[in-house]
Amino acid sequence: MKRIILITGGQRSGKSGYAEALALSLNPSPVYIATAHIWDEDFRARVVKHQQRRGPEWTNMEEEINLPNCRIEGRCAVIDCVTLWLTNLIQPYLSNAEGIRDIDTIREMATRQIEEFTSQDATFIFVTNEIGSGGTSTNPMQRRFTDLQGWMNQHIAKMADEVILMVSGIPLKIKG
Repeated sequence: MKRIILITGGQRSGKSGYAEALALSLNPSPVYIATAHIWDEDFRARVVKHQQRRGPEWTNMEEEINLPNCRIEGRCAVIDCVTLWLTNLIQPYLSNAEGIRDIDTIREMATRQIEEFTSQDATFIFVTNEIGSGGTSTNPMQRRFTDLQGWMNQHIAKMADEVILMVSGIPLKIKG
C-alpha cells in the first residue's frame, strides 16, 4: 500500500536518523536513496558517516537527478534528501549573472518527477530541510532556491499521509 511520509527540520535536527529508524520499523530491508552529489572532502566525510550508520539490511541506491529511475515497488525507501536533489536539478539553470534562471521550469520538472516517482506502490520517506524559517537572504539566488525548496516541501506535504517536524532530535507530528 502506497504511503508518503515527509520528515522536515533544520540542519542537524535528527531528520536522517529518525527516517532510517522509521524505515527499519516498517520494513526489515529498506532502501536508501542518496541524492547527494559529493562536492568536497568535508561533504564526502558526512556521506561516509551516514553510510557507516546503516547496516547490511539496507539496499543503497544513488540518484542525483532522476528520482523516477529508482524502482522501489513494494519496498520502503528513505529519500535523503529533497534539498540536495533540488540543488542538483538547478545546476543546468545557474548563471553567474542571473543566479537561478527559469525557476518555474525547475519547479514544474521537480513536481513532475515527484509525482511520477510516488506513483509506485511503495512507502516513501522523504527527508527535507526547512530552510525558509530564518530571515530573508540578500542573495537573489538564495531567495529563489528558498522559494523552490518551500514550494516542493509544500507539494510533498500536501501529498503526504504524515508530516513530521524534527526539532532538536525530537519528532513532532504535524500531519497524520
